[in-house]
This record gives sequence, structure tokens and C-alpha cells, in this order.
Amino acid sequence: MSAEDHHHHHGEPHAHDREPTAPRWKHDGVRVIKGDQLDPNTAQTPGMFRQAAINHARVGAQKIWAGTVAIEPDAKTGVHHHGPLESVIYVVRGRARLRWGERLEYVAEAGPGDFIYVPPYVPHQEINAKPDETLECVLVRSDNEAVVVNITDVDPIEKPESVYWIDPIHRHPG
Repeated sequence: MSAEDHHHHHGEPHAHDREPTAPRWKHDGVRVIKGDQLDPNTAQTPGMFRQAAINHARVGAQKIWAGTVAIEPDAKTGVHHHGPLESVIYVVRGRARLRWGERLEYVAEAGPGDFIYVPPYVPHQEINAKPDETLECVLVRSDNEAVVVNITDVDPIEKPESVYWIDPIHRHPG
């Protein structure tokens, strides 16, 4: 590098050091989504109430989706997996039961304050374990695209015959 080149770059901030312009960062920077401003304009069905907080439409998120879901007492999903997506469920209120495995042979429960991690491609079933209390959760997924693969050749131990847990990701298997 010649002295002239060095002088030309010295004293000029690199692109990442420059002060961003206010208008750009005002609208493209940190966003706070208030709890009372979640978006219920997602597919709603009996048995659950889902609201988006963070998605592409609301904040321009590219690789993540986050929102809340409230599931009626005793509601259950069918057996499914979410393809390559990772999911994190945080239980706010109630009791969640998860069954997973090739034949749903494993089971775990989670209560308020607990986190649940569902890896890609794991066959599972989500269940509101309380017959008399709504299950309220925060849901985070590793992509904006809803991916669900229903698995019809596994007989769920807990049949979702009374109330299906249905949302844009969990479709009624019928």
C-alpha cells in the first residue's frame, strides 16, 4: 500500500464505524413490540388463540418467528414434525405435555417458567396436560415459513379426539 493510499484511508472511518443516519436506524433498528400490540391477524380456529409478535410482515424478520399461543384445556395436536425448523416453547401459564419419538414412546411435561426445545424432524405431539386450565406459551421458530409434516402411520397414545390444537402450523389431520 503506498503512502498516498494509506493517507487516503487513514482518517476516514470504515463503513462499519460510520455513524448511521438517523432515519435508517429509527425504522430499521431495535424494535419493541408491546404485549398489548400483538397481531391476532393469523389463522384463528376454535381451541386456540395465536398472535404474532415478531415475523417478516411486522418487523422484517428473515430467520425467526415469535408469538404467543393460548391452547384450550385438554387440546392436543396430531403427530407431526416441523421439517428443518427448530422450535422453542416457553410456558407462561398451565402445563404442557410433549410426547416424541418414532412411536411417541418418550414423554415430558413443562410448567410455568420452563423452556421446551423441539429439534428438527423429531416426531412429536403437543398436549395441554390440564383438563381445566388454558395453556399459555411463547413460541419461537427458526424460520418465518410454517413447516409441518403430519405423520399418519403413528397411533397417538393420547388421541386428539376432543379438541385439536390447530393453528397455521398445526393443521387438523382430517
